[in-house]
This record gives sequence, structure tokens and C-alpha cells, in this order.
Amino acid sequence: MESTAGTARRRLGHSGIEVSAMGLGCWAIGGAWTWDGTPVGWGETDDEESIRAIRAAIDLGISFFDTSDVYGCGRSERVLGKAIAAHKDEIVVATKFGNVFDEEARTWTREDVSPTAIRRACQASLWRLGLERIDLYQLHIWSLPQAQAEEVAETLEQLVTEGLIRAYGWSTDDLRCARLFAPKPGCTSIQMDLNVFKDATDLLAVCDEHDLASINRAPLAMGLLSGKFGPDSKLPENDVRGQLGPEWVQFFKDGRPVPALLEKVDALREVLTSGGRTLVQGALAWIWGRSERTIPIPGFKSVKQAEENARALEFGPLTPTEMSQVAEILASSN
Repeated sequence: MESTAGTARRRLGHSGIEVSAMGLGCWAIGGAWTWDGTPVGWGETDDEESIRAIRAAIDLGISFFDTSDVYGCGRSERVLGKAIAAHKDEIVVATKFGNVFDEEARTWTREDVSPTAIRRACQASLWRLGLERIDLYQLHIWSLPQAQAEEVAETLEQLVTEGLIRAYGWSTDDLRCARLFAPKPGCTSIQMDLNVFKDATDLLAVCDEHDLASINRAPLAMGLLSGKFGPDSKLPENDVRGQLGPEWVQFFKDGRPVPALLEKVDALREVLTSGGRTLVQGALAWIWGRSERTIPIPGFKSVKQAEENARALEFGPLTPTEMSQVAEILASSN
């Protein structure tokens, strides 16, 4: 797998689909929305800026974009669809399903992974994205009982056969669930949290065993690894990381970055920024150094952020020596 400037490519598992070694995650460009009254967006966004950012990333070699129907309650898919309208042949799109939402009220309403709901969601995503086929369709429910997961997989296999999707995966950190989907013929990826602060050894082993891609959400620890936050930083209330955000947010508490993690950022800064990288680019380089299967999907809300992310491709992975240095620093700071 190459990692030279402008040509860094990776495969989406055994699907044969080739993508840039990094994608862009489109959660943040969905803007503000809620889940059971809790803010789960990333504050206000400008759709035109989002479109410019996506096109700037394409110009820098990004060919993979990951979204979900529920991000912004349809808004993220619509914005992405508009941005890639003239680039459909160059772009690989991943989206997700499993959540029902009120688009007008911009709020989640319930989960539904029945065969009828999956087909309805697929058609709606195709329409919003302006596509005839979804490249990678991912289950967006954290955990399901085995019988229900088997039914979902059966429906997804039918969608592959019908040509509505090319391949599918599961966005989950639940090892049991990953193992349920991993052997399925059309399953080609598991999406998981992976960053300098949070490894995923067991999930990566499942990907190795079944020739799956590891798509990595939170590669920058929800922005903590950007280096732009300090002890006095406070996120707005309509941000998922803000004081009113959900309890599962790990890297921010009560709207502020976790102090112990800020200290680790400072400790890691020198090695991650070696070779001319920014801190962001070093954090992404760590993920590539972790496994040849990894495809980080950092988020963005501006052209500047998208370009900084994309230019990480010019540097490629950290060296084995640098990976060891990161491990030593983390071990000594625990």
C-alpha cells in the first residue's frame, strides 16, 4: 500500500474498492441537531463553506467521504451530494442507516432496522446524495441481538445483489457485533474509534482475520488532537462536546477538554509534529502507522481544516521508531 505524496491509497477490505488512505467524516457539516433533546451536532455550519471544503479536499486527492442519514437529520447527505455532483465517478461514498429522524425538527426519533426501514432509508439516502448506488452502507446502531443482526445482514446482501449498494459494514466498537458481521460476503469494513489515546487492538484483529477495512472515527479525539484547545477552552451548548452533550463523549467533560489528555497532547507534540507535520497530520500519521487497514475520517467545518487533513497524505505514516516513541510517552504518562 502506497503512502507517497498524492498517491496514498488503501482498499476497503476485500471489496476491491480503492480509496484515498484518508477520508473526510461529514458528521460536523450536518450542523446542529438533537437526540432525545441532547445536542449531538457540532454547532452551526455554513453549507457553502462545507461544499467548498469538500471540493478543496477532492483537489488534494481525497476520494472517500463518510456520512450518515442522521447527521443533521439529512442535511449532511444533502450537502455532500451537492458538493460531489460533478465528481461522482471519482468519489467513494459511505453512509449509514438505522436511525429515524424528523428532518424539519432536526431531531432523532427512534431506531428501526427492519427490512422495510432499511430499504426506505437506502432510497432516501440515494436521493439526498444524488447517487444511483451507495459504495459502502453501514449499520449505525451500536449493538443488536444476533438474530436481528442476521436479519439486517440478509437485507444488506439483497441490496448488494440488487445493485443499490456495493458493500456494507457496521459502525460499532462492540467486539461481539463486529464478529457477527465480519464473515458475511458483502461485509468489507468495521468503523471504530481509533486515535492516539484510544487503541482498538481486538477490533483490528477482526479486520485482519476477515480482510476488512478499519474506518476510524474520532481520529483526532473529537478535535483534542488539533492542539487548538487549552484548559480554559469551553465548547458552546449546541456542540456535542459542550456542557449539554451526551455522557458518552470521552475527550471533553462539562464542555471542556479533559485536563489529563491536554497534558498528553503536550507530551506527544514533539514526536507527532516531526518531519514538518502539524499536530493534526501527526495524529493521522499515527493511525496509518498502526495498521495498513486503517482509513481515518477526520471531521471538518472549513476549507482550512479540510486542507490540513488532506495534506497529511503528503507525509504518510509515522515510522516504526516514531510509533515506539509515542507508545513510550503514553506509557510513562499513565
